[in-house]
Amino acid sequence: MIASLLLTVAVFTFVLLLGNVLKEILTLLINGQVRPGTMFEAIGLLIPFVWVFALPMGLLTATLLVFGRFSADQELTAARASGISLLSLVTPILLLSLLCCCVSAWINMEIGPRCRVAYKNFLFLARSELMNVRLPEGRFIRDFPGYIFYVEKNRGDNLQGVMIYKLENGTNVETTLRAPRGQFETDAANKQLILHLFDARSVTLNGSHVGITSFPMLTLNFDLNAATNQISKPKISDMTFWQLQDELRDLEQRLSPPPAASISPSELQAQLREVAKQRAILTEPIHVAMHRQIAFSFACFSFTLIGIPLGIRVHRRETNIGVAMALVLVVIYYSFVTLGESLSAHPEFAPHLIFWVPNFIFQAVGAVLLWRANRGI
Repeated sequence: MIASLLLTVAVFTFVLLLGNVLKEILTLLINGQVRPGTMFEAIGLLIPFVWVFALPMGLLTATLLVFGRFSADQELTAARASGISLLSLVTPILLLSLLCCCVSAWINMEIGPRCRVAYKNFLFLARSELMNVRLPEGRFIRDFPGYIFYVEKNRGDNLQGVMIYKLENGTNVETTLRAPRGQFETDAANKQLILHLFDARSVTLNGSHVGITSFPMLTLNFDLNAATNQISKPKISDMTFWQLQDELRDLEQRLSPPPAASISPSELQAQLREVAKQRAILTEPIHVAMHRQIAFSFACFSFTLIGIPLGIRVHRRETNIGVAMALVLVVIYYSFVTLGESLSAHPEFAPHLIFWVPNFIFQAVGAVLLWRANRGI
């Protein structure tokens, strides 16, 4: 079972990584924005995130394959003839699934979100390096709204023949900056691109008036968020469980009920109802993210509990049958996850509780089927 688990988790990890690599990392590599060695660093950051999904799927597939082969080779019949019950045989597998639940909880609630944020920051810095290291020579760069950049030569951090056009209303040139030399540096902590211009000359057009200013050294800061459409604070879906708790606590404090002074009881109740409604709408996405992390940590046990009797009932040793059944069960499970996430803006439906439904269904059905299989029904 352990050997099959390692193999299936490796296969699903490769498949899930392949989708992200082809979509994001390979594009950066082809464009020359990252080096091959840096690409492997990005893949390493992606691995814990894909394990959120690969571990339960791999455990389910391994369970179906092992017990399908176990039943097809008549080993279950031989075990029963020797006086060994099915429950005593599957107890170590169930304990293994509980251990996988603990590992899954650690990945879901802490390691996965942090690695996902680190991976997004890696993409952020990789895109910013296009301005820092590989600023194309002899081309107009329009990555920053309201500005146009032009560089004659780029020698690493040293730029030559720098021109910056500041646009008015996004179309007309308002200010032109020229500098024979310049340097770029990236402030990753504050998500800023810092441009140092030496011996710069500024020409500003204000109607019929032309203003000319010279600077021995001029430093300009540009917000990389505006160029990459990224935000420095993690999204709710990328927060760890403890970050979600802090976010929820802070939001509830800011949404405290209004004071009851000088208003009638009916008005007070109306305000309290409105505050409660707004609180539910704003805090429900956080509840959804927290319950998703916790509930999905039990997917390993749910998949194992239903996979053991299903593998025995199928009575097939072919690998493709087990993989097909695993995919069907995964689709059913994730349909509830997708439903809960789609209803995160509707707290009246209690979407955070929907994440627990597939666990209850799979565990209940699996327990009944396992009991029937143990009795030979």
